[in-house]
Amino acid sequence: MSPKSRSGAIRDGARHAAAQLKPAAERAKPLARSTTQVARRQIFRTRAWAAPQVEHSGQVLQDTVAPKVSAMLSSAARRIDPSQPRHRRWKKPVGLATLTAAGGAVAAVLKNRKKTPVTTSAADTQQANGQAQANLGADAAGSGGPG
Repeated sequence: MSPKSRSGAIRDGARHAAAQLKPAAERAKPLARSTTQVARRQIFRTRAWAAPQVEHSGQVLQDTVAPKVSAMLSSAARRIDPSQPRHRRWKKPVGLATLTAAGGAVAAVLKNRKKTPVTTSAADTQQANGQAQANLGADAAGSGGPG
């Protein structure tokens, strides 16, 4: 079979099938129209039933969830607001510790200034003790005794 005759056979088969389907399509048209009308009525009924349900759900959400969401959003807004400075709770204790340390350092410096430096060796101490005893002896001899 040549390609021309093959395409002609296909066309003939399609025409024959279309001719057989036309009566069935004519019978289905009224059924399709009535089905469309039924579907439209059902959609209308469904919307009429759903509208109060959605309204009620909206009221419930508004009364229960909305205040919680609103409070959460307000709290988040307060936390990220740059106009209010953040409170630094560690500044006072650190400042007091610094002042205490500085006061202790000042007290230590003043205490060390009042002390006299002791840098005498043992030989110096013995020599100083010998001179002190000699001075005591000279004072006793020069005064001629008690009174």
